This record gives sequence, C-alpha cells and structure tokens, in this order.
Amino acid sequence: MRGRCFGMTTNRWIVAAAGVVMQVALGAVYAWSVFRTPLTRAYGWTISEVTLAFTIAIFVLGFAAFLGGQWMRRAGPRTVALAAGVCYGLGVFLTSFAADRLWWLYLSYGLLAGLGLGLGYIVPVATLVKWFPDRRGMITGIAVAGFGAGALITAPIATRLIAAVGTMPTFAILGVAYFIAVTASALVMRNPPPGYLPPGWTPSTAQQQQRAAHPFTLGEAIGTWQWYALWLLLFLNVTAGIAIISQLAPMAQEVTGASAGTAAGLVGILSIANGLGRFVWASLSDAIGRRQVFLAMFPIQAAIFAVLPSVESFALFAVLTFIVLLCYGGGFGTMPAFAADYFGAEHVGSIYGLMLTAWSFAGVFGPMLIATLRERSGRYDEALYAIAAVMFASAFIPMMVKPPRAAQYGAAARQYEAREAHGILRHRTAEAAPLSGDGADRLGEP
Repeated sequence: MRGRCFGMTTNRWIVAAAGVVMQVALGAVYAWSVFRTPLTRAYGWTISEVTLAFTIAIFVLGFAAFLGGQWMRRAGPRTVALAAGVCYGLGVFLTSFAADRLWWLYLSYGLLAGLGLGLGYIVPVATLVKWFPDRRGMITGIAVAGFGAGALITAPIATRLIAAVGTMPTFAILGVAYFIAVTASALVMRNPPPGYLPPGWTPSTAQQQQRAAHPFTLGEAIGTWQWYALWLLLFLNVTAGIAIISQLAPMAQEVTGASAGTAAGLVGILSIANGLGRFVWASLSDAIGRRQVFLAMFPIQAAIFAVLPSVESFALFAVLTFIVLLCYGGGFGTMPAFAADYFGAEHVGSIYGLMLTAWSFAGVFGPMLIATLRERSGRYDEALYAIAAVMFASAFIPMMVKPPRAAQYGAAARQYEAREAHGILRHRTAEAAPLSGDGADRLGEP
C-alpha cells in the first residue's frame, strides 16, 4: 500500500517533521536547571526543593506515556497529542503563579506539565514506527533526538527571558510557546492505513527474522519474559546516564579540579551528546541489530565508569562522560524500535508506553544511588565503581534476549488476522469513497 489515506496523500516525512518539533518543545524540560538558581534566590527554597519539581515531572512522564499509549488505541494520535499540548503548556503557564507557593510549583510543573510530557512523548514514537517500518531505528532516533536536544534551544532563550522580564513571567511566555508548538504539531499526527508499506520496500530476510510475525496486544506482551528483559535494559541504561547527569557539575569539579564555570559549561555540551546518541545508536541499530547496540553500549559504559575515578584531566573527563551520554541517549533512541520489532507496531504505543516506567524509576534510583554512595564515602569512587559493575553485569541481558517464539503469539496471530482483514476492507472503502474532516481522520486511526 502506498501512503494514501484519509482521502488524501500523506507525506510521512511531514509527520516525522511534526514529531520532531513536538519532541523539541517537550524536551525543554531538560532546561530546568536554568530556573534553579533564580528560584532559590527569589523565594528561599533549597536546591533539593526546587529540583523535586523536575523529579516529579520525569516520574509522572513515564506513567503518563503508558496512559497516552492506551488512549491512542481508542482516540488516535492527534487527540492524545492535543491533550498533551494543553496539559504541558497550561502546566508551565500556571507555574508563573507559584511565587512563594512551593506546593503550586509541584502541582503545575511537576504533575500537570509532567502529565503533558508523557502524553506527548509517546505520540511521535508510536506513530512514526508505523510510518517507517523500513527505518524504525533511524526514525525513532530522530524523533527522540529532538527531546534530547530541546534544552539546547530552550536554555539560552529562557536565560535571556529571565534576565529581561523575570522568572515567573518567563514561565508564562514559555507555556504559551509550548502550547502552540505541541498543538500545531498535533494537527499533523495521524496513523498510516492498515497494512501500510513504503512504496517499493519489502522486508529483508534478516528483518523478518528479528521482528514479530504478528502484533502483540499489551496483555500478550507483558505475558512474555522478553518485555521484562527490555524494561530492564532501559532501566539499567537510564540509571547509569541519569546518575551522571544528576551529579555532573560537582563531579567534574571534584574529580578534575575544574572551576564551577567550566563544569557548568560541560553540562551544556553533554546535552548535545544526549540528543546525538539517540540518532546515532538508533540508526546503527538498523544496520547491526538492536541487541548488538546494547551489547556494545553496556561494556563501553562499564569501562568508562571503571576509569573515571582516576581521571585527572578535564578534557579526558569531558570525552568519557560525553560517550556515556551518547549511550544514555542511544537507549532511548533504540528501545522503541526494539519493542516494535519484538511485539509489532500495532500496539507499540501502549507496550512501549508502559516500558517507559523504567525511565520513571531509574530517574529516582540513579541519582539516589550515586548521591548516597558519595555521601557515605566522601568521594565518587565507590559510586562509579558500583555503576561500572552494574553495567558489566547488564551486558549479559542482551546476550540472552531473543524475539518471542511462535508459541507465545498464537492468540495474537488469530486476533491480528481478523483485525487485518477488517482494516484492509475499511481502507479499500476509504479509497473508493474519500472522506474529509473528522470522519476521515478517524478512519485511519485506531
């Protein structure tokens, strides 16, 4: 089938571009650190109190992504993306009224904006793997690279706005901007017709072997041990990367003797690695396979964490942590395609959405692990060695994980055949009598 649906010809690259714009707006959450000092100085809040707003947002993100994936099955990607734009934009806008009210900061930025983040994050990921079955790794890498690079765009803009108009008005301005960016992108989000394949593309034998023969439902997917193995892969990879992110500036000063200004500059540089790794590793996974990517990333990180305590050169420290953040981003870029390969793309929104709870838990566990060990020993050595050991042990998981066997998707196969027959009939009816407006959009959406 060609890319004709909803009574019109849809260019999948336009959908991809809208997904990237949406992810860049959502990824602005990584620029939270620019608000830390202004908020602590203006209202007397501690660093940990201000940071908790970001922690809540990331924790809520993982569970909201699961809810968004479930909702997409019934309402389609556009509706969920529009809701994400409203929640995220409104949450950031309402943060402008948080002066002297810490609880309001947690509710607006942490809970409401976090809800929008999760609802929005899953939409481009789950939609684009359906439009690009020929380049799953590359396209999900591009999409989530936008999220990783969001802070690069937002941080300097927010810094200038804070200096010009103040902290709270900056939240109001950014909230409006995020609302416009996400909702405008949402209008382009739509699913391809059932059974869509890019013109002229046929899956290779290798691609067929590493992909599910029939799509799993969420219930069927979590009934396999492979789902939990992928969840654990994501959790472990995020734990290592986010532990570094949470302590990067003070660690650079303590380990290498760098100044506070130099260490702060490194934070900005490593945000490039976060975004770049999502694209590079994900694209590489199309060529060498998803398992091989994790088989490479875990030993690389194990070696780096093992040598970091003895590094005295700031330049070498920067290079090594840059590679860790490449791997951190690489996990996010590769895992959506990994999940789609093993369980099919039809229900990947809910299947990968639930898998993103690994991000929520790792976002709490990683920073707590490194901070606790640092406080106990007075140095980062023990924490870095511990993470190195975890990364080394983690390499055994991708060695063992295999696609679900045929016996595991017997029920999925029967359900898929019935849905596919019904979907093809609907598609042919749509081509014979093109629709327009809302009815046309719903025809192509689950």
